[in-house]
Amino acid sequence: MDAHQQFNTNSLDAYWMPFTPNRSFKTAPQIVTGAQGMYYSMSDGHKLLDGIAGLWCVNAGHGHPKIVEAIQKQAAQLDFASSFGFGHPLVFEYANRLTSIAPEGLDHVFFTNSGSEATDTALKLALAYHHARGQGQRQRIIGRQRGYHGVGFGGLSAAGMGPHKKQFGMLLPGTAHMPHTHDPDRNAFSPGQPAHGAEIADALDQMLQTFDPSTVAAVIVEPVAGSTGVLVPPVGYLERLREICTRNSILLIFDEVVTGFGRLGRPFAADRFNVRPDLIAIAKGMTNGAVPMGGVIASNAVHEALMQNAASGAVEFSHGYTYSGHPLASAAALATLDVYVSEGMFEHAASIEPFWQERAHALKGLAGVADIRNLGLLAGIELGEDIAGGKAMAKKVYDYCFERGVLVRPVANTIVLSPPLVISETEMDMLFSTIAMSLRSL
Repeated sequence: MDAHQQFNTNSLDAYWMPFTPNRSFKTAPQIVTGAQGMYYSMSDGHKLLDGIAGLWCVNAGHGHPKIVEAIQKQAAQLDFASSFGFGHPLVFEYANRLTSIAPEGLDHVFFTNSGSEATDTALKLALAYHHARGQGQRQRIIGRQRGYHGVGFGGLSAAGMGPHKKQFGMLLPGTAHMPHTHDPDRNAFSPGQPAHGAEIADALDQMLQTFDPSTVAAVIVEPVAGSTGVLVPPVGYLERLREICTRNSILLIFDEVVTGFGRLGRPFAADRFNVRPDLIAIAKGMTNGAVPMGGVIASNAVHEALMQNAASGAVEFSHGYTYSGHPLASAAALATLDVYVSEGMFEHAASIEPFWQERAHALKGLAGVADIRNLGLLAGIELGEDIAGGKAMAKKVYDYCFERGVLVRPVANTIVLSPPLVISETEMDMLFSTIAMSLRSL
């Protein structure tokens, strides 16, 4: 019996799958059994070009031998050590290596296990920072419409995607949301950053007049909004957010779970946009997806406020996870960063971005294409005249591409692309040519 034949509804039923229509999936399961480089192997022998880097995370390609070796070696040497009052060498080494590529002035890392935990940790750090400075009344968190910050109560409360919230009631009090930046009337089919919309950031000033700045702890945004369909910030928008936050002593948090580690051709989106936040939430590309890990890179000001205002011998930040800085995750992260640097993957991503942009925008004019958005090695192809029609089209595009050996991601009415940074021009041609054929077949 081959691997494909082993799967049936009964054997799959025990696993409650995340963000998946379980009943539908288990009637026709798509089972991954292997991966190497740019390709997945399915249980029926089907090969898939990975156009989404696993889930925004496999930046160095699947099964990189240096990362595999590092995990295997560490598992044999030290499988686990608590980070509560203990330490192990690799986690300190990785923290130093990571901060060496972080934006200037962000020199401290608090480790988590996922992007959801990273955003919740960043929000708690913001609240703790103001508390330490005697401004505990700063409790309001401001997010953005169409934002995604994971599935923890904090990140979900700050996020702005209604379908993710409707099952869970009121969530956390004291959150508010700025308008999103999507402006198709002025910016449709913009290559790279849209020219119009910096003034959308001024909505934050208006909100501060309503709430009073002294009650606001932090503003959290994705530099490029990923899960909602790749919304690229207009020129000047992030700079304006930074200025407003600075003027009102509000912390600015960048959720770089998607954009970190080379996705935009630089170590972080903060580098690409030359805007320095106070906290950066990270995960995904941190370990190339090989071992769960996340974290928050904190500014010196945030770190020092908590260190200097705690009583002698006290825990400065009452927060953490059993697996924070896990030895296997630290080994994977160190090896991944070595691969990124030694093999020039960030530079490669930057060098092929023009070709990526050209191939993405070549889809303009095909039936059903309503907008194309791109930056770095990210692209969103919006379909249909309305959400319902576009969603149906996106599902058909996914199915067509899957059958022909290309994996894309339908998100509502948008096809989202985020390939491994090692993608070649030939593989880009295959990816976009298959999407083009799918659109012509609709």
